[in-house]
Amino acid sequence: MQSTCPSRSILGVRIDGTSYDDACDRIQAWATDSTSCYIVAANVHVVMTARWQPSYRAVLDGAALVTPDGMPMVWGLRLLGVKGQQRVYGPDLMLAFCEHAAQQHIPVYFYGNTPQTLARLEEKLLKAFPGLPIAGSYSPPFRPLTPAEEQADIDRIHASGAKVVFVGLGCPKQEYWMARQQGRLNAVMIGVGAAFAFHSGKVSQAPRWMMKLGLEWAYRFSREPLRLWKRYLINNPIFVVLFTGQLLRHYITGFFNPGKR
Repeated sequence: MQSTCPSRSILGVRIDGTSYDDACDRIQAWATDSTSCYIVAANVHVVMTARWQPSYRAVLDGAALVTPDGMPMVWGLRLLGVKGQQRVYGPDLMLAFCEHAAQQHIPVYFYGNTPQTLARLEEKLLKAFPGLPIAGSYSPPFRPLTPAEEQADIDRIHASGAKVVFVGLGCPKQEYWMARQQGRLNAVMIGVGAAFAFHSGKVSQAPRWMMKLGLEWAYRFSREPLRLWKRYLINNPIFVVLFTGQLLRHYITGFFNPGKR
């Protein structure tokens, strides 16, 4: 299943033109029908990981919706003709749908991070969205799961009655996990990366002005340089070079063959 939103390929990865309202409406429709599908929030790290790992690109190709999570994806869509595209950021999409779920009584589940973080997350979300039907949460071991453990997790989520599962395992682990569960887990899975840590208060988010300028990476790098140096100091410059080349080809093609632009 794939989105019917206007979309563009950025370095070979489909990025969908969508909005928070559109995404929430789609999630509700899929959840109501118990559709087994997954949503990816794509930033430069996601796109570059797909560049290096063909198996990961195949996972992204199978997503029902790939949102422009990072500002470079937003700018890329605009430059490729999706006018007025706004950011659809994974952590904010999670909050937007939790508000929606509280109003529409759609049970949600949180999978990933630590028990302590999940407990704080649930407490804060219930304060922000009274009546939010939290079906459950689970912190899997920080290691590859055995097939039996993975099946037990699926059984646990099914038993909870959850219709939407927020997955906070980090890229690319969460996307591989969601792809494996498609067809096995009768719920909408949404990869939200560090959202659990952000919304529980465990990790601080970049100021909104930095996010709007596409400088969130600098804030996060300043907080975790040893973990994130490769992601930002290698992937980001390579992305800029490669996408600049894609844009040049796009505009040259459009100049000489207007119908193919």
